Amino acid sequence: MSAPIVTGILSFGMSGRIFHAPFVHAHEGFRLKAVVERSKKNAAQIYPGIISYDSVEDMLADEEIQLIIVNTPNELHFEQAKQVLLAGKHLLVEKPVTATSAQFMELLDLAKLKGLHVLVYQNRRWDSDFLSVKEVIESGRLGELVEVNFRFDRYKPVLSPKAFKEAADMPSNGLVYDLGPHLLDQAISLFGKPLSFSKVTASHREGSAVVDYFSFMLSYPHQLTVHITSGLLIAQPVPSFVVHGTLGSYIKDRVDVQEAQLDKSIKPTDDGYGVEPANSEGKLTLMGVDDERTVEQIPSITANYLNLFEAVYQTIAHGALYPITNEHIAWQLELLEA
Repeated sequence: MSAPIVTGILSFGMSGRIFHAPFVHAHEGFRLKAVVERSKKNAAQIYPGIISYDSVEDMLADEEIQLIIVNTPNELHFEQAKQVLLAGKHLLVEKPVTATSAQFMELLDLAKLKGLHVLVYQNRRWDSDFLSVKEVIESGRLGELVEVNFRFDRYKPVLSPKAFKEAADMPSNGLVYDLGPHLLDQAISLFGKPLSFSKVTASHREGSAVVDYFSFMLSYPHQLTVHITSGLLIAQPVPSFVVHGTLGSYIKDRVDVQEAQLDKSIKPTDDGYGVEPANSEGKLTLMGVDDERTVEQIPSITANYLNLFEAVYQTIAHGALYPITNEHIAWQLELLEA
């Protein structure tokens, strides 16, 4: 293996602590050198010897760091991503990568000029529930797909105490830019760019100035329709993954356990990591001759976001094609902006 990629993380809040640091630390292809912590200095309690910089500028000035993870609030992604590239460092940036397609293209042009990588963090491709849906679809057991429904629902009637998240004047605010990138990326990773689409958004919470409900209808070849929906006032969620084909249907709840495990300091290398609890299987219903119906419980694949970081490593160290391609992100932004 090549020398480890020296890595820094721009924030050690929930995102840095849960979604990034454990994987950079666990993967032998990386060396977690530093984080930015403006006030509370917590990282060293978990990762002895790590450097805690007081500012983004201090981290950018560290000439040894080769890769920086931008995991700050949405509205900072574009400007900080530019800073990272101008400092001559590779970039892994959380969704949404930018608020607009024009900003994303500017980053790609700058990265090309500098000979650097712009990689987008779309971890939900490596959720156990989605991996199970993907496996069933790709098996062909459902026949030709007719209708697909992906949902990501929550019940949060109270506005966020973080005022900036509820500000209407920030273009990357609201549910479309929060959960929309997850759902759209999952659809795009399976089916590609839709032939056409329609989009509905609404604000239902009392006093809300930002979108808290959205629904996309994506049209694909062979009359396949994919529905993408999310809301913040869904008290009783329905199954998050529903797939209908000419030979049957598959239904799966959203039950990936990785975030909850990581929040309890379970490591991605621990036994049982990424394993769904019992009775979480998806339900596959197949129709045979004379309308004979068979029902099968499909156990989920063990999931691990470490696979995303393996893809990041292979791309930077060996020039492999990153599975979340620039085209995928451009298509996603086109839908988000619409």
